[in-house]
Amino acid sequence: MAVTFKDYVLVVSCLFTVLLTTTTAWEVNFEPNPIKMHMQSSQTVNFTLTGLRDVEVDYIQDGAIFNITSDSGILKVIAQSQYDFNEMTDGNLTGYINITADFLGTAKIYANITFKGVSQKSNESLHVVIIREERTIDHVFTASIVALVSILYINFGAALDLGKVKEILVRPIGPLIAFVCQFLFMPLLSYVLGMILFPNNVEMQLGLFFTGVSPSGGASNIWSVILGGNLDLSISMTTISTFSAFAMMPIWIFTLGTTIFDRGELQVPYKKIGIMAVGLIVPLIIGLLIQRYLPRLAKVLVRILKTCSSLLIIFIIIFAIVTNLYLFELFTWQIIVAGLGLPWIAYIVGWTVAKCFKQKHEDCVAISIEAGIQNTGISIFILRLALAQPQGDLTTVIPVSVALMTPVPLLFYYIYLKGKDRFSKHRRGAVPVPTNPSGVAYSVGDK
Repeated sequence: MAVTFKDYVLVVSCLFTVLLTTTTAWEVNFEPNPIKMHMQSSQTVNFTLTGLRDVEVDYIQDGAIFNITSDSGILKVIAQSQYDFNEMTDGNLTGYINITADFLGTAKIYANITFKGVSQKSNESLHVVIIREERTIDHVFTASIVALVSILYINFGAALDLGKVKEILVRPIGPLIAFVCQFLFMPLLSYVLGMILFPNNVEMQLGLFFTGVSPSGGASNIWSVILGGNLDLSISMTTISTFSAFAMMPIWIFTLGTTIFDRGELQVPYKKIGIMAVGLIVPLIIGLLIQRYLPRLAKVLVRILKTCSSLLIIFIIIFAIVTNLYLFELFTWQIIVAGLGLPWIAYIVGWTVAKCFKQKHEDCVAISIEAGIQNTGISIFILRLALAQPQGDLTTVIPVSVALMTPVPLLFYYIYLKGKDRFSKHRRGAVPVPTNPSGVAYSVGDK
């Protein structure tokens, strides 16, 4: 039976497939490797293709395609316009590529040989890390976060009423519900949401997980007052959450968190996280000492505590956005859903569990708010200082998204309360005067 040209091509293709996939020993060496680049910069990298045997060289010269590709879209790889395979010596080929860094992140660059539709990727790769160029404003931002967080924790120590905490701990249903939501449900929720929304993005998983294991924020106390929650319970829960965070955050990060670090082939910054956890205790102790030995100063600090908490959150979010406008380039529907899902689901769970335990309405409000509001300033603080670049920058987008989405349902609820109050005034022709949990009368319009 005569052998057709089609049969010949099929045999050659199969032979080349076998040569590429089973017996080839070719490799590519990039120089330098690895490389670190700044955004919007370019760099030339040389490469040498070695180990091609004579039969492989013949097939390559007979129409095979050799190219360089990347596994990420954050950079562009421009190769030489032409590679002359006839100039290969002993199966070696030299050339160069030009890399342009478009955005933050890490990427790998590979060599490929393709013949008759069959391709083999090199086992070796060029590892590229793209970071932002350090600016003076970045150092100012980091220093400001450290200073404000330290001041906030000094205020926490000065405002801590151990007597009230002991009273609430006698029947600690509310704090226990908040603790379980804060340090059991939220870390697991953030981990699962990260796996679902960002299955192939370790940086986003880390950002969401670090946000989920953070303690509740001082903003929960402010929202509790605004929405008629139990303020004493709210402050006690925030205090317990703050103290518990010194142990619970490292426990989660060094256990479940290591699985995320492992997937991204990143080192867990044990030392940095440990130092920061211990470092936050210092200003807290300073606050307690001020309360004990400088009571007048402590009273001043107590009065400005809520203001400091609000300013801290507002400052970090605004400063993070202004100094890192690149964050909005990272905003996708997944990041928006993550920012919505983490606090909103926690609000619902906190309210539902509190109702199941037959808590008073004002306690349910405080518990729900406490469960849903994370101290995103702390998560940004840890991510920026503990992680190397570009991970420290990339992960910041998640707590910023959470911070932006957290107050939305609370604001809608506040508008609902205002509308309900106005409707009641219109119907009854009188102004209702509700009483807050502390026993101080105020009108809703004064909140």
